[in-house]
Amino acid sequence: MRVQRKVAMALTSVVAIGALSACGSTTTSTGNTPVASGPKQLQIFSWWTGVASSKALGSLVKVFNQKYPSIKVINEAVAGGAGSNAKAVLASRMEANNPPGTFQVHAGGGTLLSWINAGDMAPLNSLYQQQGWYHDFPKSLLNMLTVKGNIYAVPVDMQRSNVLWYNPTIFKKYNLTPPTTFSQFFADAKVLQSHNITPLAVANHGNWETTLLYSDVLLGTLGPTQYENLLTGKAGTSWTSPGVVEATKTFLKMMQYANTDYSALHWQQADQLVAQGHAAMNVMGDWAQGYFTTALHLTPGTGFGWAPTPGSQGTFAMVSDVFGLPSKLKHKTATLDFLKVLGSKAGQDTFNPLKGTFSPRLDANTSLYDAYSRSAMASFKKDKLVLVIGQGGANPGFTQAFENDMVTLLSSKNATAFTTAVASAAQSNPL
Repeated sequence: MRVQRKVAMALTSVVAIGALSACGSTTTSTGNTPVASGPKQLQIFSWWTGVASSKALGSLVKVFNQKYPSIKVINEAVAGGAGSNAKAVLASRMEANNPPGTFQVHAGGGTLLSWINAGDMAPLNSLYQQQGWYHDFPKSLLNMLTVKGNIYAVPVDMQRSNVLWYNPTIFKKYNLTPPTTFSQFFADAKVLQSHNITPLAVANHGNWETTLLYSDVLLGTLGPTQYENLLTGKAGTSWTSPGVVEATKTFLKMMQYANTDYSALHWQQADQLVAQGHAAMNVMGDWAQGYFTTALHLTPGTGFGWAPTPGSQGTFAMVSDVFGLPSKLKHKTATLDFLKVLGSKAGQDTFNPLKGTFSPRLDANTSLYDAYSRSAMASFKKDKLVLVIGQGGANPGFTQAFENDMVTLLSSKNATAFTTAVASAAQSNPL
């Protein structure tokens, strides 16, 4: 764990620490010195700086301030890299025993588990019992937040990563349907390319977007059981197996139909290519839906369409943002009060519709959500849940090595070398 922290600390020398003010009474810190936490103020540390996410955070803070008007909220958001910059800054703060009041992390066996194992998180069993949350959230989700009988975080949203977004106007014009198989994807791609339309919009400025795309291709190739066994390091699975090699070759073939400037684009820019009709499809988590509706004001179904990524029907590749209680925090009351609002029905039904995500609470008000979110909620309740590489599905050491290997793969196009390198990373960073 100390080694992982030192690696993360080294990254802070090259990241730009930025913060974007949210709505409501949130204050944003500036410079490299965070505002100290105290009994009357609360730091919320996240990477929510996009249009939809910052607006959603502001709405959540407004609900909190209505209930706890004497507590000043400090927005310690760090922009860039889909959280990689924020995670590096957070690691340096935790190493210096200067934790924020609470911080964003993904549910699952990745970064959250590393903080728990390091003794940096305090259990929240009493809070869950007090609030009745053991009955309000699905047991399958709570299991991902629990270690040795103790639960360590509160989920605020649920997101799906295996989503193929597409432009309905283009698909209708060329008589195409959302591809359910990779063969159909490539057939559609050839049609689109013949009409000078980029089949697949890809972004990779943060060096995580292609990892997400690969994860979805791997899921669609292996199926949920083999995929999950691979991510959990189950005996008998291997990153050099024929199925992984096949998925890697499929991924490389898909990239042949992508925009060539993908390394310079942020994920929102890839979504915008689809929205404007410059590209037909994009694979991204359903935070894209928040961008489509909140920033671009598009209507689900007409402005943009969606479907599970090829081969992943019946599976929900989940990403859930959760917040916990740092164990070394000097003043805990404000954090606990915020977590109460964060996990509440009122807080989540205010936050999620704006962010483009949905509440994982079993009593969430479905009428507050649009057509896409309602479809995702239905899938979440019935489909098999799996985690995602780079989004909480693996430990930080493996994730970093995987993303580095992905850079090499995109350059070399060598599937065998890639799978061998990833297998080595899995041995060095046991899953």
